Amino acid sequence: MRKRKRRKLHKCACSICQQHPYSQVAQDHQAINRVLLSLNEKDRRRFAGVLAQQWGRGGIQRVIEITGLSRNTICRGQSEAQRVEGSSAEGRVRQPGGGRKPIEKNIPAWKTN
Repeated sequence: MRKRKRRKLHKCACSICQQHPYSQVAQDHQAINRVLLSLNEKDRRRFAGVLAQQWGRGGIQRVIEITGLSRNTICRGQSEAQRVEGSSAEGRVRQPGGGRKPIEKNIPAWKTN
């Protein structure tokens, strides 16, 4: 059984949150990061992409500062949010075959001489 790695709440790096941590803007940024904690990786990308799209010019950089996600992740989320996907494998986030291989496959077979 695998342990789920618990994600931490990202601390916003924007100048407003740094100077005024109890302002309304800082509270909004914390709320965005709390929502991101509850989403899986695909939904996190899409949510960040939609936010960047709504904010228009400079939106990607703003989402990077608030969430700590990479530019590639946000751009990928924008493109995923724009296209309609059919339901692939139910309940799956990644494509089949993604992720790490089981440790048994990484250990070379013992050679007998």
